[in-house]
Amino acid sequence: MPHLRVLAGPTEHELVPLRVNSGVPVRIASDAFEGAVAVFIKGLADAEGGREDSDYFRKRSGVTWSIQVQGRFLREYSADELLFGNVFERPFKLPWGFGAALKFMNFIDPTLEHDLASRSKPWALSPLVATMPYFRQQRAPRGAPPPPFPPAEPLSDDATQLRTTPSAPAPANPALAKLKASPAKRRSYFANALRRQEVVFGPEDVVTTDFCYDFLQFSHSGIALRLPGGITIDVMKYWDGQPVRFVCCDRARRGAGGGGGERPWGRVLWCVVIEPAEGDMPVQVQEKEKEKAEEEERGSGSDVD
Repeated sequence: MPHLRVLAGPTEHELVPLRVNSGVPVRIASDAFEGAVAVFIKGLADAEGGREDSDYFRKRSGVTWSIQVQGRFLREYSADELLFGNVFERPFKLPWGFGAALKFMNFIDPTLEHDLASRSKPWALSPLVATMPYFRQQRAPRGAPPPPFPPAEPLSDDATQLRTTPSAPAPANPALAKLKASPAKRRSYFANALRRQEVVFGPEDVVTTDFCYDFLQFSHSGIALRLPGGITIDVMKYWDGQPVRFVCCDRARRGAGGGGGERPWGRVLWCVVIEPAEGDMPVQVQEKEKEKAEEEERGSGSDVD
């Protein structure tokens, strides 16, 4: 299969290579977030020397890829302000069966909002606390060492220590106590926006997440999207080579940028990018890059004359 390159950083413009399946995280530091990212993709040999497999997949069976993040948000956010998902730089061709794919995505994540048919920048985002398959929050003073990362054993869910706002109803904390070790209960509880608004994250909260699924299958023949009902989409036929960005960001404030409120995200807090390694881009993308380089060269020559 084509080699993929994975990068991570505090924004989509500040990225460094990440060794997939190595268990060696990339550190992220900005004035908004500090933490680390690790990525595991079953059956993948990446361009940075990552291994094709990892012990992670023997311990967490039934998944084929995982994006794990641990860190602190350096100012307070409500759980409703923090979003996670994909943002794209330009429109892309929607494959046959895409309607079924969207129904499947909304089934596994009812909080998902998207405009993947956008003619400018397609996107799909959900509240972080409600979309993550596995989520753990621990109280730790700033400067205290965080738990080992990535964890030696697959992340277990724990939302029992989440802090609530002073205005939150009194029963909020007892309700959170019931969310330990139950991703389904946590996701269902925080599907409600009012409940998300009652919870806050800040510098003394260490948040660890594992975004892992099995609907993408990686092999030496390519990448396939497998959906219920026997639907399989060959991703390589439709991927034009543009980076696939996974971002954690804050929710855009009404009236603040985004082209008159069209863009739902504000500041990117961390970013993971998956893209074809150089030399493995689709032919049409390589041709476009070559044409662009030739145009720039011609333009440079005319300036000299």
